[in-house]
Amino acid sequence: VRLLESGGGLVQPGGSLRLSCAASGFAFRNYGMMWYRQAPGKEREWVGTISSAISSAGGYTNYADSVNGRFTISRDSAKNTVYLQMNSLKPEDTAVYLCKTRVSAQDTWGQGTQVTVSS
Repeated sequence: VRLLESGGGLVQPGGSLRLSCAASGFAFRNYGMMWYRQAPGKEREWVGTISSAISSAGGYTNYADSVNGRFTISRDSAKNTVYLQMNSLKPEDTAVYLCKTRVSAQDTWGQGTQVTVSS
């Protein structure tokens, strides 16, 4: 199981970024995917989750209150990729963003991608 994030960078407040998490080594469409973030000196924070493509909810999403309405998670089973679209970014969104999945009761994390929101 391997996860590889990309798409981070420097963006001004109010701007947008789309992060990607490319998955390999497992049946991607069968598993839920999660995004987390970790700011310097702070604990890792859950951002949101998208259910598996085969679940009864079929790609159901839910989000932390801090990002609800601004961030959107989607998945593309043909590309084995999950996305995090981030709009109306704020300086407090600055963090390393990581994706995670749980396969066979084991969590796998990507290496993360840095997002910096600053003018």
